[in-house]
Amino acid sequence: MMRSTKGYFLCAYSATLIASLWLSYQLRFDFSLPANVLRAFPMCLACILSLKLLCLWRFGQFAVLPRFFSTADFLTLSKILFGVSAIALVISSQLGWKLAPPRGVIVADFSLSLIGLTGVRLALGSLSARSMARQAPLTPFRARRAGIVGAGLVGSALAQEFASRPELRLQAVAFFDDDRTKWGTRIHDIPVVGAPEVLENDATHLELEEVIIAMPSAPGKRVTAVVELLKKLQLNFKSVPSFYELTTGRAKVSQLRAVPVDELLGRDQIELATESVREILWNRAVMVTGAGGSIGSELCRQIAASGPSLLVLVDQSEVQLFQIEQELRESGHAGSIVALVANVMDRPRIDHLLERYSPSVVFHAAAHKHVPMMERQPGEAIKNNAWGTLQLAEACLHHRVERFVLISSDKAINPTNVMGATKRLAEMCVQSLHAAHPQSTRFMAVRFGNVLGSSGSVVPIFNKQIAAGGPVTVTHPEVTRYFMTIPEAVGLVLQSAALGQGGEIFTLDMGEPVRILDLARQLIELSGFTPDRDIRIEFTGLRPGEKLFEELNYQGESITTTQHPKILRLICEPHPLETVRDALGRLVEQADRRHSNQLKRLLSQVVPEYKPQFQEIDDRKFRSAALTGQANIHDLKEPLPEEPNSHAQFDTAGTLLELDKPGLDGTLEVTQASGGLR
Repeated sequence: MMRSTKGYFLCAYSATLIASLWLSYQLRFDFSLPANVLRAFPMCLACILSLKLLCLWRFGQFAVLPRFFSTADFLTLSKILFGVSAIALVISSQLGWKLAPPRGVIVADFSLSLIGLTGVRLALGSLSARSMARQAPLTPFRARRAGIVGAGLVGSALAQEFASRPELRLQAVAFFDDDRTKWGTRIHDIPVVGAPEVLENDATHLELEEVIIAMPSAPGKRVTAVVELLKKLQLNFKSVPSFYELTTGRAKVSQLRAVPVDELLGRDQIELATESVREILWNRAVMVTGAGGSIGSELCRQIAASGPSLLVLVDQSEVQLFQIEQELRESGHAGSIVALVANVMDRPRIDHLLERYSPSVVFHAAAHKHVPMMERQPGEAIKNNAWGTLQLAEACLHHRVERFVLISSDKAINPTNVMGATKRLAEMCVQSLHAAHPQSTRFMAVRFGNVLGSSGSVVPIFNKQIAAGGPVTVTHPEVTRYFMTIPEAVGLVLQSAALGQGGEIFTLDMGEPVRILDLARQLIELSGFTPDRDIRIEFTGLRPGEKLFEELNYQGESITTTQHPKILRLICEPHPLETVRDALGRLVEQADRRHSNQLKRLLSQVVPEYKPQFQEIDDRKFRSAALTGQANIHDLKEPLPEEPNSHAQFDTAGTLLELDKPGLDGTLEVTQASGGLR
């Protein structure tokens, strides 16, 4: 295909250049060429044509796509032809070559050649577009009339895309823009009729069937206002990707999508400084744990772009690690990254990696974060989230790492679930380490809200449910959450690493919380459906460990501002390191021995703010588990009914000592006074 296109260009360019030079001679001599000029023309033509074709080939004019011809392409053609004409003028005037064309011919030939080649490019582009239209599958549907909100570069490119790709079945009939200077003008022969609010006036008579929002750099509040207007007018709408998605190559202008939730949160995305971040990353070795996760992988992308001498990617999931490694290699960072499979709880392995690669900064993103799953397996959360953090942090202290940044969660504030409690315990570990060694590694933590688009977050779950036809499940009609985007979350981590002096916890001013029910309704509407009519919303009840609302800080934490107006520093009194280490060690010893309720009770003794929610236990399953030492009387939430002729004796800690005639078909009753079951 490419070879045939080059052949078309060669033939068309050659014919055009021959015709322009011949016409230039005719114009110079009033269409009556002297005999000596006529004899010299073939040699002159051969030299001039060869030089022009060589220059056009050298500057890539045979390898262009016929469909596209821009101002930049026109300027390139102008420069090539001007250069050839300048050479011909020098030969004609300075060297006195007898076969050289007269100066008048050279000037005329430049103009005619430029006009001719421009015409060729436009004609080939038109033919290419028609060919694509013929190849497009035949469809009985006509093009839908579309309005484009945003008469800038993206909106203009979108209108061109609609015109050149009939298979999209969209016809741009009007632009809308907030810039008054554009009102009344035309772009690609499409009128700019005014601000989007003119749609409320029926006098426009545009008969729009769809509206495309092409404002990737507009403030979130303005996008929200436009969306509300379009919803009020009951117009179908989509948006083009944001500049972040466009510049990172994750999307193209022609890819339309439903308006993303991060544009409808009622606040602008928070911009974070980059100069101070670059100072701590440039030409340094950096390590990221949990590098394959949503936050960890985005951390790796942004860190790699800051020019580290080495980026060490650590994750225990080889699949996720391979994906981010390949992405970074393809984006040109193959020489500065190393991907390593490792578990943060494996202290010898971590010591080896820190000694070998000597990172200056460690970002600790590895964690178990699924709330309901960790409620059922608190031992794994304790080991990975808390013990793993302590092991990694102490190893960093031993190997003199400059900065250690723990990625925590807003669920660590007055936690009601195991995940939040273990994250709070991890915070206590790093704060205690810094207090015990203030002149060594700078330990700090960053608390996130809910991250849009991360694995397991609510938005992809809702989108999947909508795609399946519903229902969309919401736990409670009043549940609210703070939200932030992945770029904001990662920017907060990097900014905190630059701002931190050690011992602090950083958080982001995330504005007002969002009601999850409203979020679900918006996603349903943006998918083109009506809530409770096309897609049903069901309330499933709060899951174990789930709060109605999230908090931003503890009552005992002092809040101070930082150099960035949207980043807050939280400071509280650290616990003694030995106390935290010993308590965590005892928890880890019991992690695989105790029932989940026992572990939660032990965890609440270490993290006093934690209010555990215990798992209900069937009495027959309880007695079976008690026989193997895996259950405890304190696991029971309610007294058990009496069963005659059965007796179980427990020690003061609630561990089963003996069980006579267990009567697995019956039940037992807790006798608080005797500490036993009868």
